[in-house]
Amino acid sequence: MEGVSYEIHITYGCEGEEPRSHICAPNTTTAVLSDLKPGMEYNFNLTAVLPNGICSKTSSACVHTRTSLDELVMDLGLEHYLKNKLTLSKVLEIDGETLTDERIQSLKSLPWCFLRKLMMVNVTARSVGCEAKQDMAPLNLDRLLNTLHNPQGHSNIVNPLDLITAIFLCSDGFLQQEMVLKLSMCQFSVPLLLPKCDAQECTLMLWAMRDIVKKYNPYSLNDPIEFVEESIVLSDIPMVSFVRLGNSSLSKSHILNQVLSNPQQYHDTFVHKNMDCSDVPRRISNGLVEISWYLPCGNQNIDIFSEPLAVTNLRGDLNDFETQYSFLCSTSAAIFVFCDDFGSDCKLLDAQHLRAPWFLISNSQSKSFKTDDFKRCVSELQLPVSNIIIKGLQMNDAEFIRKLRSAISHILMGKVVRMSVEQMSTVAVELGIHVDENYISCQRGKQKADEITERISDIPSFKEKELPSQGTSWKQLAKLEKEECRLKNAGEKNIEVYKNELSVQKQELRAQQRAQNISESMSRFISAMSGSTEERKYFLKWMRINLDNLSRKSLSLLRADYKELYLNSSENKELIADLDRKISSCSLGTEHFLREMGQLYESACSLPEGPTSKIQLLPHLCAELLQEGFPLELVDGDASNIPLQWVTQVLRELHHQTQHECKIRVVTVLGVQSTGKSTLLNTMFGVQFAVSSGRCTRGAFMLLIRVNEDFKRQLGCDYIMVIDTEGLKSPELAQLDESYEHDNELATLVVGLSDITVINIAMENCTEMMDILQNVVHAFLRMTEVGRKPCCQFVHQNVPDISAHDNNMRDRKLLLEQLNEMTQAAAKMEKKGNNQKFTDVMEYDPERNNWYIPGLWHGTPPMAPVNAGYSESVNLFKRRVIEMFKESKSGKSSPHTFDQFLEWTKSLWYAVKYENFIFSFRNSLVADAYAQLCTEFNKWEWAYRKNMYSWLREAETKVSNAVMIAAQAQSSFNAANLLSSLKREASVELAKGEKIISDNLTEFYKRSEGHIHLVEKYKEDFISSAKTIRRETENSVTNKLEAALEIRKGMLRLESIKNNHTAILEQKVLNLIGICRKTKDPSDDQLKEEFETMWNETVAELEEREIVQDIHHQLRANLKREGSSVQTMLSKVGNLSECGKEPFEVNNCQKMIKTYWKNIFRDEQIVKINVMTDDIIKCSKQFVDEKVRTRSDYHNTYMIELLGMVDEKLDRCRDLGTSAEFQAILKIHICGHAAREFHQMHLDFIQANDPRQCLKQFKVQYCTDFKDLFHKRDQCQKKAEKFTYNCLAPAVKEYITKSLGPELVDEVLTGEKAIHFSTRSFFQFSILKKLLSEDNFEDFVNYTVDYKTFVQDWIFEQMVKQFTEGDGLRKVEIKQLNGIVKRLKEAVVNAQKASERGAGRGEEDPTIQQFIQDICRALHKDLVIPKDPLDVVLALNKAKPKDFSWCLMVLVDEMEQSFTAEFQKGGDVRARLTSLPFQPQKELFNRVFGCGKQCPFCKTPCEAGGKNHTEHFASIHRPEGIGTYRFLDSQKLVTDICSSRVASEIKFTLRGTKEGKDEIFHPYKDYQSIYPDWRIQPDTSIQASDYWKYIFNRFNKQFAKKYNVNPADIPPLWRKITKDQAMESLKESFQMKTGGD
Repeated sequence: MEGVSYEIHITYGCEGEEPRSHICAPNTTTAVLSDLKPGMEYNFNLTAVLPNGICSKTSSACVHTRTSLDELVMDLGLEHYLKNKLTLSKVLEIDGETLTDERIQSLKSLPWCFLRKLMMVNVTARSVGCEAKQDMAPLNLDRLLNTLHNPQGHSNIVNPLDLITAIFLCSDGFLQQEMVLKLSMCQFSVPLLLPKCDAQECTLMLWAMRDIVKKYNPYSLNDPIEFVEESIVLSDIPMVSFVRLGNSSLSKSHILNQVLSNPQQYHDTFVHKNMDCSDVPRRISNGLVEISWYLPCGNQNIDIFSEPLAVTNLRGDLNDFETQYSFLCSTSAAIFVFCDDFGSDCKLLDAQHLRAPWFLISNSQSKSFKTDDFKRCVSELQLPVSNIIIKGLQMNDAEFIRKLRSAISHILMGKVVRMSVEQMSTVAVELGIHVDENYISCQRGKQKADEITERISDIPSFKEKELPSQGTSWKQLAKLEKEECRLKNAGEKNIEVYKNELSVQKQELRAQQRAQNISESMSRFISAMSGSTEERKYFLKWMRINLDNLSRKSLSLLRADYKELYLNSSENKELIADLDRKISSCSLGTEHFLREMGQLYESACSLPEGPTSKIQLLPHLCAELLQEGFPLELVDGDASNIPLQWVTQVLRELHHQTQHECKIRVVTVLGVQSTGKSTLLNTMFGVQFAVSSGRCTRGAFMLLIRVNEDFKRQLGCDYIMVIDTEGLKSPELAQLDESYEHDNELATLVVGLSDITVINIAMENCTEMMDILQNVVHAFLRMTEVGRKPCCQFVHQNVPDISAHDNNMRDRKLLLEQLNEMTQAAAKMEKKGNNQKFTDVMEYDPERNNWYIPGLWHGTPPMAPVNAGYSESVNLFKRRVIEMFKESKSGKSSPHTFDQFLEWTKSLWYAVKYENFIFSFRNSLVADAYAQLCTEFNKWEWAYRKNMYSWLREAETKVSNAVMIAAQAQSSFNAANLLSSLKREASVELAKGEKIISDNLTEFYKRSEGHIHLVEKYKEDFISSAKTIRRETENSVTNKLEAALEIRKGMLRLESIKNNHTAILEQKVLNLIGICRKTKDPSDDQLKEEFETMWNETVAELEEREIVQDIHHQLRANLKREGSSVQTMLSKVGNLSECGKEPFEVNNCQKMIKTYWKNIFRDEQIVKINVMTDDIIKCSKQFVDEKVRTRSDYHNTYMIELLGMVDEKLDRCRDLGTSAEFQAILKIHICGHAAREFHQMHLDFIQANDPRQCLKQFKVQYCTDFKDLFHKRDQCQKKAEKFTYNCLAPAVKEYITKSLGPELVDEVLTGEKAIHFSTRSFFQFSILKKLLSEDNFEDFVNYTVDYKTFVQDWIFEQMVKQFTEGDGLRKVEIKQLNGIVKRLKEAVVNAQKASERGAGRGEEDPTIQQFIQDICRALHKDLVIPKDPLDVVLALNKAKPKDFSWCLMVLVDEMEQSFTAEFQKGGDVRARLTSLPFQPQKELFNRVFGCGKQCPFCKTPCEAGGKNHTEHFASIHRPEGIGTYRFLDSQKLVTDICSSRVASEIKFTLRGTKEGKDEIFHPYKDYQSIYPDWRIQPDTSIQASDYWKYIFNRFNKQFAKKYNVNPADIPPLWRKITKDQAMESLKESFQMKTGGD
């Protein structure tokens, strides 16, 4: 409408109002309407009117005006929470803001900053505000004056009361409760009536105040040291209300603060206009009624009022809030009205409205104060002068406050209205005021809770009747569990029988628990727990409120009785002790009901059929509680036990509910009782741990705090778990003998579970804390066993000095010195001498890990607020904790899943119960990590060995071919240079391989997943193992290279002789051809006769070496350091080859034993020596057989290796005490057999390499060549055939034979049975599982009596089975064949190309000899081509290379097809495997057999990985009777298991004791002082070794018959073990997840 004048006419209105109109200024389209009501829907009609009166078509619109509340919550970013209320768990979430201390830049950050500070009970919470934007323009006088008249910036500022009101309106009931509690702790006023702005409604905050419990000492009590402790909403405390009528120049709130504060300690209880941001006009908080309390401490010099008093403060003009005013009039003991302007209507102050006395407070200096109006008003209201307080010109603030206090005190002295907040709810309902507690879910929760708590008249009797499962039976069960582990009271009883008795007692106690039906109260409790989430939360809160109220009442009465009895009948100790017990048992909280749920579940699990569906639901409910932020009992403080099945299932449910992926960090606090540990955690994280009323925390409680979604990645976890523990050095437990043990157990458990352990030290408890630190140091020391190195933070409380950190530098140094001393002492006690410093066992920096925190209260309670310094210091500490979590997202302190946390809990608790902290492999996380390490290391080791074997095979081939080439060239062969060169190459390869293993190991330990840090202690063992592998391989490679070279040097002499004969033969054949051609057409017979004559003149023979004498010399060298008796024995040996023909008999050896075992073990010693000698002789024969099968010549390194192997085996069994004479006899026996075999080996070699014999076998070929040359026939086809089948075919076959072994190992290690050979533990599991399934007694006997032979045979049979059933062997052979044939063809093609290139350059045509030698040189790393057949092919060969090449390629294909057909036919797999130079079964045996050490008690084999492990362990031990142990008197087999015995008080007899000495008995518990390299995990559970118990029971009579003894007395419970249970026990012992093969 450009260029046209117009006006916009607006008509608008809402329901219930007359329509209004507004005309906009000409040619404008905007209008300001100031008469719109908030929160109303308006209809607008707009019409454009031209000057001539013509109107446009009317447009309509509907607009909903925003309320002040809507606008404010939008400004604050809380609009979403008006309907979907803000929850406590949301507020407590850990987010990035936790780490910042930046000033608030936007209003949307304001509520969160306030809540964060309030949850940490920071008294500066109400002072939060946005930082104003800095105006960078220079300030002049005009700008300064302008800021005074134009208060800009209020748009970015919110009045604290508006902020608090908005947050309360956006919060759910539980967050409101928590805010009210924290406000009260800060001594801030809390909302009593919460207004809903613009709705003219308000709510009585009864539910929100339910958590406030106050202690105070009114003067009305007879005893000045007595006190009252009760819920504030139940206290009948007189209430005095302060209101404002019209205008008042006095700051009502400021005056109230002065009234309630001591002159020495002013505190802003109520917000007033002189506070930060409080001068900003209120937008939604008018109509708010706040309440605070004054509570006396009992000290007349401090107290302002002698009796408790509630003070309320109505915000705004009472004319505007008649409902609130009426409520205050009905509930107050007195009302103080602030008013200066009496010109307005004062009817609200007349007697009809006021039921209580009221006081008028005025300021005569106010401009609005009119004396006449004042008199008129006072006269009309008939107000006594005594009820008027006027602040005049002559009255200062101090006198004014004194008058106010005097008036209040006077009111309290008389009979006044006393009404609890709970009673006020009736008044509120009558006035139409909402009561927050009347919310339907809250009422339902209250009803359900009341139904339970109304049944409680006497707490101890209620617990006994309604919560019976956690009574005496549970405590006895806890003791039995520990006794079952520790066996302290077994005495002389058979351990297994005693364990059986304990198990029966446990079953009886569980039966007693089950006999108690679920009580009525527990049924109601479980039913209520099964309701909706919201109702359940209200129910639990009501339960806690009701139970705390009941406990307080009971405690109060009992304390009074105790006091009276103590003062009047102190000698009656029995009565006093009885009262002590009652006081201890009168505590009742929701944790007791949850504990009962746990016991119901535990007892149900003891049934064969397991828990019912109703009981199965209980862990699910508790898992949901944990997610909701409810604390759950981890350690039962009354029974000092963990209900493990219950906790296990709860955490598993939690793991399931969180989709198996959530990770947690754990923070724990330890300290002396009553030093503020729980308060510290509550302040840090804003939580409230469930503490039974009247007592400190007992046991340990865990609570989960969510991490904000945006912060999870940075922090590396989804939850932070906070564990609060009972105080150590508890007076309640101090009188018990096991109090130190209890503290030690608790400290070990929580330190083991935590990522960060907070050691809380109150300055007044420093001495006691030093005792506690002993426990903590022991706990940290034990954690190093499993690779955990937790972080420790020392919090020193009650240190007010701001320079404490600097001033205490010397104290920190002293503390570290004390900790180091404690660590050294603890290391000696734990037998760990390497840990000499505190920082060796934990992450600790004296400068960064010590925190000094001032006292909690600022002043004297109950009126003291929380110290701001306390909150700020705790906040800094919290930030440091969060930062540490950010810094350690992976590695040693990586977060756990709930499932992993459960595993830690279980293993730690087992360790605690067994009083033994060697729990490395009872923990599945550690076991998994160790299995990973062993599996990976085995892969690296095999790759290393395989690579070196391949290199050695090539090196040996090089040696063979180098000699051959030198012989062909008739050049000098320098063996020393070749050996030196190969050794250098070997050293490089060995070093490279060792570095690869070392690098792999380093990378392995850098992994963040898989909890690799848990096996950090084994890193050095595996590094050492890598060095040992390199050293062993280097020695083996060097010996084999030297032997190969020596043998080949001998061959060089032979080859030289052969070459001479061949050259002579060739020349004579040629000469003979010339002679024969001069004869006219000689016949073939004549040619043959001439050839025979020439042949006989040419051939000679070889010489023979003295092998037997050489071996005798080696034996003398080996025994030269022995004594004269051994030397005499050697001198009597005539012909060594005549020794060792008869079977070796141990009993025939004189002076066999140097050190005899005790008589009771003599027979066993002889048996073990027999077993040892049989094994050594068997291994020696196998060694000799392997060397003989090589068909090479004897070399003296063979005997060096053999005697070295014998020495090593004898050294392993040195504890058998065999003498030097016996060992010499054994070696003579072994060397006699070796001398015969090696002598025959040498003779066979001579026979095979005799030049005459070698030439003789090719005599026919020479004769044929002679005839062909004479007749000038084409030799190409014949020579190619001879080269293929006499030279290449044997070389190819030898290549396949040599390379087959490693490939077969790879087949096994990558096949479906690969897992069986991945680690020694897996191998053990596989064997035992197979034995169980086959159920063959003889197999079990062979396994236990001769484990090594059994394993060798088992592996061999497994390989035979694998390569017989499938076509694996054929595939590997054909694969190797195809590979070498491919390289052979490439060599032929390359030789042909070289020949053609030479011809192209005009060079002399290459001979067939050069062509063949080119092929041989190309294959010198792979094939050793036989020399003799090759010489025959080269001799008298006149074939053309091109034709020869073509023939050769065809023949190689035929050879390949021939070999393939041969392989496909199959054959004897056993013979094939045993004939290989590299036997795969031996490699696999060495891989899984390990060190060969056996448990010193039950002979179970060691399963530790690596070669150089420093400790031996086994996953499962067995009854000692299986290993032939019997009782001497009864000759019955022993049923005891060493894993049980090491946890008992039983002693064992040392076997090595010499005759003539007294018997030496040693405690099984201290077995490591005798066997320091063995770790036997104590396990006395009735399920321990169920596998072997089942086997022993099944074959008891067979074992007895086999060992020629009496059958064992099998405990009754063993007879009940099924085969399936035995299998499950096996899986559990080896930490197997599945039962797959």
